[in-house]
Amino acid sequence: MKELPKRLLGIIFVLILVIVLIFVMLRIIPGDPASVLLNEHVSQATIDRMTASMGLDKSLPEQFFSYLGGVLRGDFGQSYYMQRPVLSLILHAFPYTVRLTLLSIAIAWTLGIVSGIISAMYNEHFADYLFRGTALLGISVPVFMVALFLQYLFYYRLSLLPLVYDGSIASMFLPAIALGWNSAGSVARLMRSSLMDELDANYMDTAMAKGLIYKKAVIFHAFKNAVLPVITMMALQLAEMLSGAVITESVFSIPGLGKLALTALQTRDMPLLQGTVLFTAFLIAVGGIIADFINTLLNPRLRLE
Repeated sequence: MKELPKRLLGIIFVLILVIVLIFVMLRIIPGDPASVLLNEHVSQATIDRMTASMGLDKSLPEQFFSYLGGVLRGDFGQSYYMQRPVLSLILHAFPYTVRLTLLSIAIAWTLGIVSGIISAMYNEHFADYLFRGTALLGISVPVFMVALFLQYLFYYRLSLLPLVYDGSIASMFLPAIALGWNSAGSVARLMRSSLMDELDANYMDTAMAKGLIYKKAVIFHAFKNAVLPVITMMALQLAEMLSGAVITESVFSIPGLGKLALTALQTRDMPLLQGTVLFTAFLIAVGGIIADFINTLLNPRLRLE
């Protein structure tokens, strides 16, 4: 907890860096946002008036400090394309992404941890080869390919689940599996590797010598130590899931942050894109602190340090 003020200062620094980077990147890429929004046959005077109404006729330092001041006041600006406050659009889309991400995390971590444990316990046996192969498949296949395959299998062939999101819980399962599949493979591989190291430790021989059966020794002794690096990686996977949500939400028509960011990118809606990127960066930074907190709770050596 002593490190918390430093971590909070680190988050502020990272967010300012993100603001600077996304602001510069959006200004140097080709294309005029006013021209994108207006009909291509409008006059140059109309485009100039639109540019002035967006504040894009001001100098870059003026635009930057105006935007930074707005963010500090909780004002992320007005969406050019949707004509609504950016923060309002983000807060409306956020619950959809949260539901998708939480369900994906539950699927990914359950599959990854369970298959990693079984793979380590049955090292070099059929179950080990099966789960290792499945994990490698999960890491290798892109999210959009998994999404299209799931739609083909569960909607067109089996007629079990909806093709796209329709507001029901059932329609959230396919996108959650598609988004979590890749992470499950990574978790399984790290869980297996970490647990294999712990199974060779001396304390496992001691536990077995005291009469503890193998499965209980694995679950109650080795697993607790082996899962620590996995937890750290799982927190970092939050970033991958949020970025992967851009594709998944588009394929399954989920009105979440990913689809909002993609719309902003396609329409050159700079305030909306800046807002979604900044909000996502904030979530990832907070996720890192939560992962460290959980690691500290589970690892007595970190608490002493």
